[in-house]
This record gives sequence, structure tokens and C-alpha cells, in this order.
Amino acid sequence: MSQASTSADVPSMGRRQFMNLILGGSAAVTALGAIYPVAAYFVPPSRGGAGGGVAAKDALGNDVIASKFLADHQAGDRVLAQGLKGDPTYIVVNDNKEIASYGLNAVCTHLGCVVPWNVAENKFMCPCHGSQYNAEGKVVRGPAPLSLALAHATVADDVVQFSTWTETDFRTNEAPWWS
Repeated sequence: MSQASTSADVPSMGRRQFMNLILGGSAAVTALGAIYPVAAYFVPPSRGGAGGGVAAKDALGNDVIASKFLADHQAGDRVLAQGLKGDPTYIVVNDNKEIASYGLNAVCTHLGCVVPWNVAENKFMCPCHGSQYNAEGKVVRGPAPLSLALAHATVADDVVQFSTWTETDFRTNEAPWWS
């Protein structure tokens, strides 16, 4: 009788394997849940597919609507917006009163000041150390070593969008230093 009572108290091998499977599965799910965010941190973000642009944002954080923007600005204007990586980026209105195909990152290449557009001088003039850039953002006076970074500016669904400029810099005919 002792043997019969012992076998009733001991779970069968099938039940033991099932419990081990549940325990191992829950441990694996927990470990994967903890490892996934760490692994995802080391994977670089996607550059995007077709379009792949970032909507330009105004000072209040709203998308820049091209039709309204062009109604409010004149040919030759350069207006700051939030661009790629949150950097201040100029939207350029060309002579045809259209948004130019490029935007200019407003961060000075010398020490990172935001470079304002000087309408009277028709150039960008850094208030920190006197660097100057022409109307297209090419450095014309140091100490800044490089021209302002470019970004593609396009209009999609009436929203101005910036995307990464990886082609040759049209101002210097050199590879872009910022990409």
C-alpha cells in the first residue's frame, strides 16, 4: 500500500515536463522582453523610404503649410523652422516666390551658434564670432571652417518637408561634410 500512495503523490513524468515547459517558456519570454529594448538601442534608425522627409515645424510646433507660408513671405526671405534632428533650418523663398529645393541648417560650423539672416547685408552673420555666409549658406568669412549644412526641401500634401542631403554640395562641388 505504501507504493500505491507514493505513486499517487508523485506527479507523472508528462505533468512534470509540462510544468518545466511552462517555467522555461515564461523565463524565455521575460528574458527576451528585457533584451529587446537593449538590442533595439544599438540598431541605427531607418533613413526612411520614399519621401522619408520630416515635416518642417514653425515656432509653435505646427507643420509649416506651404500655401500659407508663401502667402506670408516674399521672394528672398529666409525663415527659420525646425528641421532634421530638431535643428533650426531656414526655409528659402526663391525669386519665383516658391520654396527653394534646399533648406539651410542655421547652426554655425564654428561653435554652434544659430546664425541669423541679415536682410540689409543679404547674408547670414554669426553674432558669436563674426563668421559670415552668403545667401546660399556658403562660408565667405571665418572663423567658420565650413558652409552651412544643406537639407532637401520639398512640399508634400502642402506641408514643407526636409530630408537628408547626401548629394554633392552645389555651392562647392564637393561631397557634403555633414552626411
